Amino acid sequence: MSAALLALASTFALILVVELPDKTLIATLVLTTRFKASAVLTGVAVAFAVQCVIAVAFGHALTLLPAGLVTGIVAALFGIGAVLLLREGFAKEPESGEDAVRSGPGPVSFIRSAVTSFGVLFAAEWGDASQLATAGLTARYGQPFAVGIGAFLALVSVAGIAVLIGHKVRSRIRPKLLQRIAGFVFAAFTVVALWQTFVNL
Repeated sequence: MSAALLALASTFALILVVELPDKTLIATLVLTTRFKASAVLTGVAVAFAVQCVIAVAFGHALTLLPAGLVTGIVAALFGIGAVLLLREGFAKEPESGEDAVRSGPGPVSFIRSAVTSFGVLFAAEWGDASQLATAGLTARYGQPFAVGIGAFLALVSVAGIAVLIGHKVRSRIRPKLLQRIAGFVFAAFTVVALWQTFVNL
């Protein structure tokens, strides 16, 4: 497997696991109850594209720094992500949010629906674990294009699941378990990056 393909596949798998039980799915589901699915998908896809470009650019900039400093920053990014995910994964289950509007898409224009969806998801994903992971993986693999594509595809896949299957997805998976798994994966990446930091000192 080529380095680019490995980076793409690894990024896709990690971001998918991170985001499947996260607010991305819930936010997209709620938006879909209010707006047309095509408008929601368009808006969130653009938001994800912008977020991925920002994260990849940050991660690529890290590669210009000394190797020891880069691995230290990557360790910090994954460490923060691990803390966020494990805290959510072991947190008490919040009250059910099943009182979302169920009356179907409202009479709102496509552009307005897409712009609203863009704004909601762009704000929701800012500084999120998936964005930290995208930056960290870019610095780790040195494959910004592959990592960006992998992250974008994973985010759009989660949004697509929310639009197509809706609340049924959440009833068939254990979000907390997925968050815990992702948190431990992030923690493992943190340990590896820390070890590489000490090696490069």
